[in-house]
Amino acid sequence: MNNRIRTDIAHNARVWNYWLGGKDNYPVDRAVGDQVTSFYPSIGEVARADRAFLGRAVTRLAAGEGVRQFLDIGTGLPTADNTHEVAQRIVPDARIVYVDNDPIVLTHARALLTSSPEGVTEYVDADAHDPEKVLAGAAEVLDLSRPVAVLMLGLLNFVMDTDEARSIVRTLMAAVPSGSHLVLTHPTLDPELGGEGNVAAMAFWNENATPPITARTREEFASFFDGLELLDPGIVSCSRWGAPEAAAVAQFGAVARKP
Repeated sequence: MNNRIRTDIAHNARVWNYWLGGKDNYPVDRAVGDQVTSFYPSIGEVARADRAFLGRAVTRLAAGEGVRQFLDIGTGLPTADNTHEVAQRIVPDARIVYVDNDPIVLTHARALLTSSPEGVTEYVDADAHDPEKVLAGAAEVLDLSRPVAVLMLGLLNFVMDTDEARSIVRTLMAAVPSGSHLVLTHPTLDPELGGEGNVAAMAFWNENATPPITARTREEFASFFDGLELLDPGIVSCSRWGAPEAAAVAQFGAVARKP
């Protein structure tokens, strides 16, 4: 695999970083980010809502569900309130494994590899398309015989085939025991959430940036949770999960428990 960092084509991790107000991006990322925003003005709100959802979901799992282990796949570039920071504020001995295969994320991994003295934070260089490799790396840090929260925020939308995306989820959740949780967000074209703006934005993205992206319906998103028990409030706009009065964004969010 060629791990050279491409600065001539926009990349999701860096554009997302730009939308979040970060500095780890290049002119091409800002140009594409601005063009996507012109098609879909609320994309920055989606990015911020997704990040806020992460904090609320991890807080609930650590404080309310007794989760002490987190597998965060598709980490992206570090920003404020990363998974380990949220979890270890509540549970200092929490163990967190970050997974990504983006070379620019890898160069920033050291910023993620901080931890409370009692806990552990590690980074695995692996592709979500290879869940067995993800699990092998995670097993070096996490005890997969004890509950694990598996997080994939804004990740499965880069797995273009829905059957493959379901297979990835099934493989990961089959490897963790009862009491584990699945945490997902995913963009949608659902007009009830304002998703029609995603159509032109995603078409532009797929012509000008990498990796390609797809939206999914509520029913397709729900299928990722087959066999799991959704936590309240179920499948909602990620901005409204744990914050019911917030304005909706065109990004589903949900958390479910493995029975």
